[in-house]
Amino acid sequence: MTASRSVLVVVAHPDDAELAMGMRIRDHVLAGDRVRVHCLTVGHPGTTTRRDECLAAAKILGIGSYTFSPIPDSRFTDHRGAINACLFDAFAAERPDVVYTHHPDDQHLDHAVTGEEATTVAMREAADLVHFRSPYSRNFEPNLYFVGTPELLAAKQAALACFASQQQLDMKVFGGLTELAYRQHVHHRVVERFPDGAHGAEMFRTVRQIVHASRP
Repeated sequence: MTASRSVLVVVAHPDDAELAMGMRIRDHVLAGDRVRVHCLTVGHPGTTTRRDECLAAAKILGIGSYTFSPIPDSRFTDHRGAINACLFDAFAAERPDVVYTHHPDDQHLDHAVTGEEATTVAMREAADLVHFRSPYSRNFEPNLYFVGTPELLAAKQAALACFASQQQLDMKVFGGLTELAYRQHVHHRVVERFPDGAHGAEMFRTVRQIVHASRP
């Protein structure tokens, strides 16, 4: 049996984790891994709406811990020092085996800063590091495709439905993109060989993966 792993997902905003990798998170949980999501902002100060939405989504996906830092939303470029300090604290709470975060080349500056700073910390604090694709990622060439199931996609869609405050985002559209986006990268002859029940995919780029030899 494979030992459970500690998984840390570092994101800029509430809903970033669920949009990018809701199926993968749920699969980690079902495999027995300990999953924590750390979000660098809670959105607008003085309201708990977005925090509450995250915690509701966490119940659906089975996320063990959802933590937050008080970085001002859309002001990440002005707070790199504070972000770096918050991330070292987040990593110290439980040294993760694998870290997921934003692809650093992103049109959204908060995503870009999060990806850059989380990558810097993860390269010295975690074994495996993986970038996920955000809606605004640029020059993203995936080399890891997580192919889901109808059950995993339904869990992701249910988690996205928790973010009712984000009326500018059509969560149903993003759920649908999960079903289709990988087809621009994977040839149809490969897709035809997918097992029955394969349903949608989330795309990642492995930055580092450390594999140890088997020992008797």
